[in-house]
Amino acid sequence: MNPSESTEKEILKKVLTPLLEDFDYWFSRSSSLLESQKMGFLSVDEQENLLQRIKNAQEEVKTSIMLFKITDSQVGVETKILFSWHQLVSECWQIARKWRLENTQLTTES
Repeated sequence: MNPSESTEKEILKKVLTPLLEDFDYWFSRSSSLLESQKMGFLSVDEQENLLQRIKNAQEEVKTSIMLFKITDSQVGVETKILFSWHQLVSECWQIARKWRLENTQLTTES
């Protein structure tokens, strides 16, 4: 392995490892919320669809983490895939925020 490949590998490892871990964390947290709570502002179908998209993305992330580890950081993830995961995490944050606001209003009204 030449020095530039080694440097690229280290950069990829330093950037991609925590990014994949963050995606896994947020998808897990979002999945738990959607499985345990009814979102009054989403239809049952919308909530189930979102949960399924999260579970699919989480499996993709887990597979990427596994491949990254077993290839000793030799593989990456396409930017468009990272972008789609980021969009989904953003959607999850918006849903969680809306759910918290809704529950805060219900609590303060009681």
